[in-house]
Amino acid sequence: MSATRAPLGLYIHWPYCRRICPYCDFNVYRARAYDTDLTDALIADLSGWAELAGARPLTSIHFGGGTPSLMSAPDVERVIDAAHRVFGLKSGAEIGLEANPAEADALPDLARAGINRMSVGVQSLRDDALKRLGRDHDAAKAAEAVRVAQKVVPRVSVDLIHTREGQSLADWEMELTEAIALGTGHVSAYQLTLEPGTAFARQAETGRLELPDGDAAADFQELTDQTLAAAGFTAYEISNHARTRQDRSVHNSLYWTGGDWIGIGPGAHSRLGCALDGGRLAAEARAKPGAYVSAVRETGRGSEAEVRLTAPEEFAERVLMGLRISEGIDRAALEDATGLALNSARIASLAQDRWINVTPRHVALTPQGRLLADRIGGELAEPG
Repeated sequence: MSATRAPLGLYIHWPYCRRICPYCDFNVYRARAYDTDLTDALIADLSGWAELAGARPLTSIHFGGGTPSLMSAPDVERVIDAAHRVFGLKSGAEIGLEANPAEADALPDLARAGINRMSVGVQSLRDDALKRLGRDHDAAKAAEAVRVAQKVVPRVSVDLIHTREGQSLADWEMELTEAIALGTGHVSAYQLTLEPGTAFARQAETGRLELPDGDAAADFQELTDQTLAAAGFTAYEISNHARTRQDRSVHNSLYWTGGDWIGIGPGAHSRLGCALDGGRLAAEARAKPGAYVSAVRETGRGSEAEVRLTAPEEFAERVLMGLRISEGIDRAALEDATGLALNSARIASLAQDRWINVTPRHVALTPQGRLLADRIGGELAEPG
């Protein structure tokens, strides 16, 4: 798959939050004053990527963070306009934004700025859980934000966190049912994990936080899949469920299927090309907002590190990401991009143990395999 043929997406990282959630390990900073300089740098950085990415229209734009719903609508529109000017947009391109319920009042203006898909960070519909998660909204505000989003954009996702401290399966099933009743076409349900360096990780080390164990986490995952399937959702990715193919996230699918994307903004990652084109470009922008802005001003680009992945490195990335989706790894596309093939002996062993399903074209996780995706991915990430 050459760089000129691969679909291209754009990720914009807005790193500011009103408060830092205790489970979050993203590149985020507490918002103090609005950073106009950062918006200017995003636009300049985008232009700097044009020569490397080639002339091809964007299939998707995604504003993530951080809390990109804190961006002003005029600045969101400026970035979208710049992307259109530099690359162009495919007809019907997905332009998504991660929205915090506390900014529900801003969502209509963001939609008018060009956003057509919103992922609303509900996280929970229980006030006590939201407080423990460090969120700045309650359950009523979360539901209101979902309703507002549904009025102003055609596609809305509800984002939830499960396997929380003290959470029961019965309450999670009820909470999922309430989320389904909000009527969106997409639900993202993520397991709460302890990430190094976070407040929750430190609390766990001192015994102030105890999450359900691995067996319980598997039970939560199975219940999530069953409850959403019964409501008409397909688990097209381990944590993502959609009512129809049109409800699926176009941008995230780029990551899972080995597409190309440009990442602008502090700490954003990029991937371009493939190993057979001389090495897939892997870039990471400077993490601190001030350093990122200075780098763009001085060099026209915000990247701190740019390397070419080897074929085995790209192979491992594609395997780990491809296993997450229901269709699984496209074996022909994987070999076409990297020149490497899956290990046939490992495939046979995992299939015999019913962790994977194998067809001439694809290797995909079985329902029980989805519960051990990271382990299985690790076994397959080394080529045959």
